[in-house]
Amino acid sequence: MAQNWLYNRFNAFLERHMPEGLFPRALIILVAPVVLLQTIMTGLILERHFENVTRLLARSYARDVAVLVQLYDDSDKSAAAEANIQKLANDTLGLGLTITRGHLPEPLPVPFFSRADTRLTRELTVQMNRPFWLDISQQPEFVEVKVLATPDTVFDFRTRGERTFATSTGFLLALMLLSSVLLLAIATIFLRNQIRPITDLARAAQSFGTGRDLGVFKPRGAREVRAAGLAFLDMRDRIAKQVEQRTAMLAGVSHDLRTILTRFKLELAVLGDGPKVQPLKEDVDEMQRMLEAYMAFVKGDAGETPQEVELFGLVQSAARTCRDGTCEIDMPPGQMVRVKPNAFGRLLANLIGNAVRYAKTVKVTARVADHMLTLLVDDDGPGIPADKRADAFRPFVRLDNARNLDETGTGLGLAIALDIARAHGGELTLQDSPKGGLRAEVKIPV
Repeated sequence: MAQNWLYNRFNAFLERHMPEGLFPRALIILVAPVVLLQTIMTGLILERHFENVTRLLARSYARDVAVLVQLYDDSDKSAAAEANIQKLANDTLGLGLTITRGHLPEPLPVPFFSRADTRLTRELTVQMNRPFWLDISQQPEFVEVKVLATPDTVFDFRTRGERTFATSTGFLLALMLLSSVLLLAIATIFLRNQIRPITDLARAAQSFGTGRDLGVFKPRGAREVRAAGLAFLDMRDRIAKQVEQRTAMLAGVSHDLRTILTRFKLELAVLGDGPKVQPLKEDVDEMQRMLEAYMAFVKGDAGETPQEVELFGLVQSAARTCRDGTCEIDMPPGQMVRVKPNAFGRLLANLIGNAVRYAKTVKVTARVADHMLTLLVDDDGPGIPADKRADAFRPFVRLDNARNLDETGTGLGLAIALDIARAHGGELTLQDSPKGGLRAEVKIPV
């Protein structure tokens, strides 16, 4: 139980902080372990390099100092002897020796976590058995060692830091950074080439779902991605074939039913306009309207191609059913949108027609921002309760206040509008209107 809780918490943490895109996620998964491993290995190598080189340099330095002090002990300690030792120390060994008279200064505090100071102190203690003073921090780039050669003679060595311990790891760090950048560049290029087929597939699926032209789409990339692309093309072909068969079948059914209705009308026309004939004619007309509504719902957009159309003209055409002074249209003239004109016109006609049928005033608002068309139809009618709004979109379901009907009264008005909105890649929702009635909000990418 505790393991599952920790696992779920860890997954939730990753979901919150990981980027949303597949490309950055894949890049992190690929690069992060390699860079982490390289950093750890580089750190270990630098650590070993620093330790080994510092040990060897400190030992060599301590031995040179010890040899010079021993030479002074074995000499006659004359000025000539001191000059010879100084020449050997400075010209040959590069130790920066100065021989002075006096005593050693007070010891300096040991720097915190200074491995070079610790190593050099240890080597000087091992190599010579006499007092010394060490300064490794007060003079940048230099190490100063003072050795008490005799009770009143001090050998003062002022040597550059690289002579006593490893100071330069910049090359290894630069190499690590360069290799990391190179690795990241290669991984980025490789991953981008692997991710692009997936994004192409997603774009093609979105275009197909909204009825737009796919353009040239060819499955490529890894084997699994190609398989998904081929499956998508197969699905597209099967759906297109099914839609074509359904359209042909509906065209045949529509033709047969219209033929029968035409015969009914002719037969009723022969009977004249008597009081018993008029109800039959009205029933035939009602059947005609219902048939057209059913066909419109089942047929959907019928493969209509999106076009650039003027939005205000579409709304104005759909608002022809408005009574004088009933409808207010609020949108900038000349706004062009890419929609399926006939299908979008049916959507507008159903929404505006429903609002006009049950309200005194209707306001239609449309705005385009960030490639998204937002269309609002507000009215002051009775509205639809929040708990029944989902049912309003179900085909053939008639609510008590009949706000989801189309002009034929079949209960398909909002169902057709929702189907058209989704065919455009958008959505239709119902909300409370500021006017007191119902608000229908349509959002469609354009």
